[in-house]
Amino acid sequence: MSERTTPAPSAATEVPVGGPLARPWRWLSLGMFALIFLAAFEVLAVTTVMPLVVADLDGEHLYALAFSVPLAAGVVGMVVAGNWSDRSGPLPPLIAAGVLFVIGLVIAGLAPSMPVLVLGRLVHGIGGAAVIVPLYVIVARVYPESVRSRVFAGFAAAWVIPSIVGPAVAGFVAEQLDWRWVFLGVIALVLPAGAMMLVPLLRVHDQVRGDPSVPWSGSRLAWSVLAAFAALGVSLAKELPEPWRWIVAVVGIFVAIVAVRPLLPPGALRAARGMPATVLMRAIVAGAFFASEIYLPYLLIERYGLMPSLAGAVLTGAGISWAVASWLQGRLGDRISNADVVRIGAGLLAVSLVVVLGVAAFTLHPAVAFVAWTACGAAMGFMYPRFSVSVLEQSTQESQGFNSAALTIGESLGAAVALAITALVASVVGPDAFTAEFLVTVAIAIVGVALSSRVHPPR
Repeated sequence: MSERTTPAPSAATEVPVGGPLARPWRWLSLGMFALIFLAAFEVLAVTTVMPLVVADLDGEHLYALAFSVPLAAGVVGMVVAGNWSDRSGPLPPLIAAGVLFVIGLVIAGLAPSMPVLVLGRLVHGIGGAAVIVPLYVIVARVYPESVRSRVFAGFAAAWVIPSIVGPAVAGFVAEQLDWRWVFLGVIALVLPAGAMMLVPLLRVHDQVRGDPSVPWSGSRLAWSVLAAFAALGVSLAKELPEPWRWIVAVVGIFVAIVAVRPLLPPGALRAARGMPATVLMRAIVAGAFFASEIYLPYLLIERYGLMPSLAGAVLTGAGISWAVASWLQGRLGDRISNADVVRIGAGLLAVSLVVVLGVAAFTLHPAVAFVAWTACGAAMGFMYPRFSVSVLEQSTQESQGFNSAALTIGESLGAAVALAITALVASVVGPDAFTAEFLVTVAIAIVGVALSSRVHPPR
């Protein structure tokens, strides 16, 4: 048979040598890895140059909002993409998400003011988040179970090159040309990467076909919009006077919790054992990690006077260690359970964030921050593939879209709320803002350690 007509092996058949890059899946895997690569580059590049952006646009007060907006808006994108994937297969939502992503980059890259840049972040946040769910559905329907953990490890590995060169390239571009090219330059790479996936997806069309009988869920969309607005409300609460900032923040968090409940598996908010707790744990560790990540380069630029290209290098260590740890867990396979992997990762994350807190509180040498953040990346890389594997193992084919969306919804909303809380606390503390921000993320990580044992499925 030709490559075009060779069927992908089922979970019950022998897996070809080469894992995700075996002949039946080679170009599909490469296309997905390319999209993850570009998403990683965009995230790391924007994190590196955002201190320059807020200085140029006089938008320091919207710094945290520029990161929480795409995360909160992404909740809506993921709900739509999950429902759409179940109905029509992953290809239509994948294309639509790519178009939105490009439009958002254009708006952000041409923004004349900080509010317009935040709008661009909102648009490409919806598109960028919506891309992930169809990719997860493709993994679940095309690859056998024994290969899935290696595919997700490949997603993590796709962060390696952006982690090595992304912050440095973004810093160089911003310093020598203009920060706007950090947004606009990505567009030239997104289009060919998307085209790379088109033919491989058409080849596996029968495997990824949706079920038109699956209804559109208007209620889930409404809940996702409410959750997104609630998270953004918490982010904006710091702009209000006392005591309204705290009242709005508490109400916003409560509304976000109520609104996200229908979007998650039953029992997720109470950490019910198994898949519900897995979804909640990913939200918690995402909140702790990503709310720390956006402030660390800012700390190094503001307090230590480092250039953006050098301050962004702290992200490089974490990206490499994330990929290495992800590869390691993939090689370990069934020799270590998903629950044990999460317990180890959560503990390492909490300890590493305590060291990062020490850097902010006691002005330790920036090399300490680099080492600690590299350890944080390893903790996340060790855990993250197992969250996905565990959820897919416990999902029926009919619920793969919903549960994959729930996993990433929890991640985005957890990070958005954590960012909002750090910004709120920092606005009150003032001069010790960085210390306060990292105190919040350490507290979140400790909660993750306490709940990590509940990832193990009930017996």
